[in-house]
Amino acid sequence: MFKINICLLLLLSLLKFADAETWIRSGYWYSGSEFPVPDINSELFTHLVCAFVHINTSTYEINISPSDEPYMSTFTEIVRRKNPSAKTLLSIWAGANSSSTLYNMINRSSGRRAFIESSIMAAREYGFMGLDLHHVFPSTPANMTNMESFLDEWKEAIDSEPKDTDTSPLILTMGAKYSPVIESMIYPINAIRRMFDWVHVLSFDYHLSSKDRFTGAHAALYDPSSNLSTDYGINEWIRRGLPANKLVIGLPYHGYAWTLVNPNDYAIGAPAKGLAMTADGSISYRYIKWYINSYGVQSTFNSTYVVNYCKIGSFWIGFDDVEVVKIKVSYAKEKGLLGYSVFQVPNDDTDWILSRTAKEEEGQNLKHEFWVILLWTTFAAILLLGTMLCCLKRKFIITKVKGKAASGKTKEWTNLQVFSLAQIAAATDNFSCENKLGEGGFGPVYKGELDNGLQIAIKKLSKGSTQGTEELKNELALTTRLQHVNLVKVLGICTEREEQMLVYEYMPNRSLDMYLFDPVKRLSLDWQKRVQIIDGVTQGLLYLQEYSQVTIIHRDLKAGNILLDKEMKPKISDFGIARIFQKDENAASTRRIIGTYGYVPPEYVKGGIYSKKYDVYSFGVLLLQIISGKKTSCLYGLHKNINLLQHAYELWKNDNSMDFMDQSLDDTNSTCKMKTCMRLLCYVSKKDGKIGRLCWRSRQCSKMRQIV
Repeated sequence: MFKINICLLLLLSLLKFADAETWIRSGYWYSGSEFPVPDINSELFTHLVCAFVHINTSTYEINISPSDEPYMSTFTEIVRRKNPSAKTLLSIWAGANSSSTLYNMINRSSGRRAFIESSIMAAREYGFMGLDLHHVFPSTPANMTNMESFLDEWKEAIDSEPKDTDTSPLILTMGAKYSPVIESMIYPINAIRRMFDWVHVLSFDYHLSSKDRFTGAHAALYDPSSNLSTDYGINEWIRRGLPANKLVIGLPYHGYAWTLVNPNDYAIGAPAKGLAMTADGSISYRYIKWYINSYGVQSTFNSTYVVNYCKIGSFWIGFDDVEVVKIKVSYAKEKGLLGYSVFQVPNDDTDWILSRTAKEEEGQNLKHEFWVILLWTTFAAILLLGTMLCCLKRKFIITKVKGKAASGKTKEWTNLQVFSLAQIAAATDNFSCENKLGEGGFGPVYKGELDNGLQIAIKKLSKGSTQGTEELKNELALTTRLQHVNLVKVLGICTEREEQMLVYEYMPNRSLDMYLFDPVKRLSLDWQKRVQIIDGVTQGLLYLQEYSQVTIIHRDLKAGNILLDKEMKPKISDFGIARIFQKDENAASTRRIIGTYGYVPPEYVKGGIYSKKYDVYSFGVLLLQIISGKKTSCLYGLHKNINLLQHAYELWKNDNSMDFMDQSLDDTNSTCKMKTCMRLLCYVSKKDGKIGRLCWRSRQCSKMRQIV
């Protein structure tokens, strides 16, 4: 009987494996995102696409910028640590200005050869399992004919390449418009069917707040009044000859914001003045949910278009929420599509709610339920044994934790108060949703109030978080040694009943990023307050590297980790990944690349080398954000192709520093102040990277109080 049960379990595993292999759960990670690659929950995806590399306009070879190369070279290794079965693809941008370069390349045999050889070489060199040609736009009949020749040559090179390298053939995919026919131009469907493993259908951005003067469902599944809908596009692809199992539906993790003409008229199609909130009107799902929670508004689900929207004052935001994702994944199953593709992965909420929903909805199938029922007796015995083992392990852990708490001899707790779970529960109203401030990689954070009226913030470790446990230990070890007015103070700890919680002083104005990047709140940050924040962060860093008993490298200095008290004075927080340096130590190395994209020094990303210069670099980036109100996740410049640091340097070099200033400041006498602050950009790149010198320079900005 035991052998029979084992065979049944094996059969079930094979069935699940086969089902998983035939359903694509793809997601795009954009190199310009602030989101660290190690933080991607790759277990939720079968394929992850690293975007984007570009086509050189003269040689037609694949061009990887020096700033992106460290991320491209480590992408596959990092995402496969959590999910060894995940497959990675390198995405080549072919949209917007690159479209002409694509067709210039296609129309030249030498250009096609250069592109094909360099694309395969790049994929193999960096360990990618496939290539994605993204945002291809249909063109003239002549160009489409040459496109077929190009695809034939590319596919032939890929199919023959493994014979020499002894590896599996590269996956080949394309990111195409929602419909095969755009403005009377049509894709070469027969060639696409033969050459590509599947097509990522870009089923979104039908309406843009930067163009349309009415609110629109930018990713409508259905639209009774026009052909701008996903259902129309999918049906057209199939009708034109591309099999349904070659199509992957797009799930956008972003929305668009409009400014309403009349705040009382906010239905879909309502008149609008134009975009709102951001430079192009686009907003990530993560920030949309933050706005909804912060302003206490309700989102509305529209079943006609299958879309969500909400109104905040005169702002209107259209987006896809959980119920929309469920419907779209079910739609893809019913149509016989190959799967879904997320654009972009970092835009999901902190708890991965959209990606989890998509995966769970995909798994809701009667076939699975049938097998679960059939094998219930087998699982019962296994679960019973597993439950017994878990109970024994839990009892052992609880006994061990209680012993530590009772003895009070844990080294890290020496100067901290030990709170009971009852105290914390009472302070947070049993961890109510109303008291939840947010959630990070460590776990949720709650606001609380003790019996004596003291307001506190509680960081609660998520169950089963190995990384969070290490960060908790690290923060305890460091914070007991640090005491400074510009560092957030840890008041105590709670480890009762297997819980692991840190108790901090409460910062009523939350974090700096909520002000810098909020179109309304940023107005309260005048020059005087920004100078005050710069000065406070400067003093905190100076203490960490020069004046404390030990030298501390924070390694995650960013706007989100600068908290503001009731007087808007800054305090550096979150020492979970910080490291202690000996006074005579210059550098150290690590195999685990951590931190936040955009704030991490290039030498750390590339070789894992970190030093005192790490925080100097991060501080320079933070300073640029404070004076400009710009994000590191966006591209800037005339052609929208350079990052924040490059943009600042170009403006400073050309004596256009004032163009970099946050427009909300409206300070015509800030030229001298701007140049003084932006001069720090050059200083950040110096080899010595001394925080003392950088802080001395930043205090030149601080002396502007006399001017303001």
